Amino acid sequence: MTDSKPQNTSASYFSEPNINDWLEEAKRDPQAPFIGMYLTHNGIVRATPKKIVRADEFETPLSEEEKNRQVVAVDFSYDEEGLQQALTDALTWEGVYYVRAWLNSGRVPVGKSLMYVLIGADIRPHAIDALNKLVGHIKSNLVVETEVYAS
Repeated sequence: MTDSKPQNTSASYFSEPNINDWLEEAKRDPQAPFIGMYLTHNGIVRATPKKIVRADEFETPLSEEEKNRQVVAVDFSYDEEGLQQALTDALTWEGVYYVRAWLNSGRVPVGKSLMYVLIGADIRPHAIDALNKLVGHIKSNLVVETEVYAS
């Protein structure tokens, strides 16, 4: 079930949700008796640039300058309507009974959270598949991330 008050806020990184509170709320949801597993995703800003950790996804080789870059923050934004639709859609997937997400926005420093996603499903394979599919969709289609490098 999605939140009646979705947790995808445009507030700064200081207002990260408490995942333990989320889980307690999820366990009180009317659909909770049908859920056998909850999985969470917490995406955070890392110092290593995407072009280094995902080098195989880029066609051009890294320059020496790129190899030595360090991320200090990420400018992050997302499509709020698209996120709401993605959460609604996720509830139609096999075995999924609960979905919740929070996305940050603005300039988010290294070590702070960009995203939290919680999936509640009947069995482990459905929970794993749904989390992977939902986070993949959000990352590929709904967010804009621009790395900010140290000078």
